[in-house]
Amino acid sequence: MFKPFSLLLLGLLLLSCSETKDAASSTPPNILLFFVDDMGWQDTSVPFWREKTAFNHLYQTPNMERLAQQGMKFTQAYATPVCSPTRVSLMTGMNAARHRVTNWTLHKDLLQPMETGHNKLRFPHWNVNGLSPDSTVQYAAYAKPYPMILQEAGYHTIHVGKAHFGAIGTPGEDPLNVGFDVNIAGHAAGAPKSYYGTENFGNTERFKDTPWPVPGLDTYHGDSIYLTEALKREAVHALEKPIAEGQPFFLYMALYAVHTPIMADPRFVEPYLAMGLDTIEARYASMVASMDKCLGDLMDFLEEKAIADNTIILFMSDNGGLSALARGGQAHTHNKPLSSGKGSIHEGGIREPMLVKWPGVTPAQSVNDNYLIIEDFYPTLLEMAGVKNYQTPQVIDGRSFVDLIKNPEPRDQSRPLYWHYPNEWGPTGPGIGAFSAVRQGDWKLIYYHDKENFELFNIKEDIGESQNLAAIEKSKLAALALELSNYLKAVDAQMPVHRENNEQVAWPIDRVSSAIN
Repeated sequence: MFKPFSLLLLGLLLLSCSETKDAASSTPPNILLFFVDDMGWQDTSVPFWREKTAFNHLYQTPNMERLAQQGMKFTQAYATPVCSPTRVSLMTGMNAARHRVTNWTLHKDLLQPMETGHNKLRFPHWNVNGLSPDSTVQYAAYAKPYPMILQEAGYHTIHVGKAHFGAIGTPGEDPLNVGFDVNIAGHAAGAPKSYYGTENFGNTERFKDTPWPVPGLDTYHGDSIYLTEALKREAVHALEKPIAEGQPFFLYMALYAVHTPIMADPRFVEPYLAMGLDTIEARYASMVASMDKCLGDLMDFLEEKAIADNTIILFMSDNGGLSALARGGQAHTHNKPLSSGKGSIHEGGIREPMLVKWPGVTPAQSVNDNYLIIEDFYPTLLEMAGVKNYQTPQVIDGRSFVDLIKNPEPRDQSRPLYWHYPNEWGPTGPGIGAFSAVRQGDWKLIYYHDKENFELFNIKEDIGESQNLAAIEKSKLAALALELSNYLKAVDAQMPVHRENNEQVAWPIDRVSSAIN
């Protein structure tokens, strides 16, 4: 029988345990966003389709498999076809048509050479200076990036790797200006000059006046170390401070890999060469393996520090896998069954491998077939962090997918997703060129600016976009053209001008009658 004192002591202990549990549950989660550059939907042993493909058997990514086993796989996660528009949408929550950073950025105030020299279209002066937290910067998307909001909420924010948010000489080129407490190797350029420490990651006399050498990794110059490994080591070092101080952290692990130049990681290339792969493809596969090793090492580190159970991990790529150029084998086939690749509005250019692990929230080994788009990460990350009632100068187009993370059941897919690219990328191929596009439900409409013509696909039935139904499904074409036109007008989207007559490219709805007759 318990005596009164014993009962009082028991009650205090239970109350203490309850308070400890409540305090633990109210501790903001750490967040790791693992962002890969140019990684295609098929560059992994994790199948994101209804079946495993030859590519899934080729690439070995055991740590992606491990993450998928622990969390949720998204099969229809979308970005934009090229890097800067995706990264600005990620940081601002705005759709590219609204923020107008519609192509990749580098030099201040300047259009890309392939745009100024186009023989049929004159392109608008889009926001070539990228993202800016300063409203006075011309040709820039003024916004409050979500890392700033996380900072205000008490997070220690760390940027590692590729930034590519703003042009050289603008505030957006430095991640420290957009809400990061720490910046490791991030600057204006979107690719490294070299992946090798033996080549100082491009920091040589020959390339000193170019934008491509990777900054801030002098410690590794001259060493036999691969860039991805160096970034991982620096990330682990940067995490020590917030972990020791008990401060929640946000780590944006933005690899330069697997962007060109395609340079082998010596640790992983031999098995792929032994398979008889084309040497370019073997080098590429080793870059994928190197990326996966980095992911696994960070997951191991979180477990060793006993913080894995309070750390959310999100895995995403910034655009589809490179396929139009620089690869071995036949162009436009490296993302099959998807059509085309980076730079294209076809699925191969915009559909990404995406994984999410939120301990205690995401069902393990779950698959989510609902679609989402890159600007959705902004409100999602802030909701994950428990941040509410934040104010931004920009309109947030993204929608939180926290509810999808909790429950992968199919939802109403009437929400339209939009893409807008009044620009020129360079190479040619399926879906490559200036365009506007919308996906709603299973249907996707693409409007090409040059010829003012359409492609209409049922993505559920034709994932490879092999049958253009524009001339058959006339009512669907008209409905989506109206939806797309209304959106572009509502956000004041920029459109190119035809050089031959100096007239603006028509809105999609204005070309429907000629398309169906």
